[in-house]
Amino acid sequence: MANTLAPYLNAIRHTLNAALCIENFASQLVERHNKPEIEARHSKELILQPLIIARNENEKCFIEPSINSIRMSICIKQADEIETILCKKFTRFLMQRADSFIILRRKAVAGYDISFLVTNFHLEDMYKSKLVDFIIQFMEDIDKEISDMKLAVNSRARIAAGEFMKRFVN
Repeated sequence: MANTLAPYLNAIRHTLNAALCIENFASQLVERHNKPEIEARHSKELILQPLIIARNENEKCFIEPSINSIRMSICIKQADEIETILCKKFTRFLMQRADSFIILRRKAVAGYDISFLVTNFHLEDMYKSKLVDFIIQFMEDIDKEISDMKLAVNSRARIAAGEFMKRFVN
């Protein structure tokens, strides 16, 4: 983990550990229904204060806790147009395969690039510490992946431009 990224990720880790104190809570409107309150928004008293943890205006995390679920949205660093396009394509690729990731949402919250939804049922099946570790590792890796893709695109563009310019030399 980079030294500049460490305080940001540690703040997210501690906030997620605190926010993931969720429990099974049945619907107050419909008997035998248990839906994530952060998604359903039936009762305002069951939704806690949302938090934004920002490294800068382009890189931030939005955590919305409730009694039986949390929704975490991430805005990924995008320094230029290439990174914006790569980020959009990569997150779209991941969100199409949300069933494989279990906690990944198919559609991100408006203004954010990717979102996770963790319910009390996920915490019954998985360890909380491992779930937090996965999210933090995902945040580290997605930055690396986008940077690597940007380098690959730039090197391919340089080679293609070189081949194109060779035709004008002769």
